[in-house]
Amino acid sequence: MQIEVILNDKPVVLHAEMDEFLADTLRKHGMLSIRKGCNTSCCGLCTVWLDGKPTLSCNVLSIRANGRKITTIEGAAKEAEAFAEVLVAEGAEQCGFCSPGFIMTVIAMKHELVNPTEAEIIHYLTGNLCRCTGYMGQLRAVKTYLEANII
Repeated sequence: MQIEVILNDKPVVLHAEMDEFLADTLRKHGMLSIRKGCNTSCCGLCTVWLDGKPTLSCNVLSIRANGRKITTIEGAAKEAEAFAEVLVAEGAEQCGFCSPGFIMTVIAMKHELVNPTEAEIIHYLTGNLCRCTGYMGQLRAVKTYLEANII
């Protein structure tokens, strides 16, 4: 079947099977930043924005995206690069496998929450798993990024 979406601000026709999940459809279309780590919607690696909201693409049938706006990290490159620079400056970068989903969630949080508390940050990031870190460096980087007023 074909679905029509706005992918990273461009109209696109995607081909998908009836029972195919959005993560798989996007990867077939070349969006290799979409990672899959659990296939149970528990790790956050497959996070994209669906109509501006962080969404686990491994848990959404592709047909449900028909007519909607999808943003991957490729479509948020400027903001992603700004946050990645903060991650590096704070010594919080790791292997990078979880980074695209984590970064998409952090940027969405910046758009959605105003001056979040540490507890709100932790709550918002729940479900973004990283196998490399104890999260303290990442939390420090997120706080720095949110306070820095970086685009």
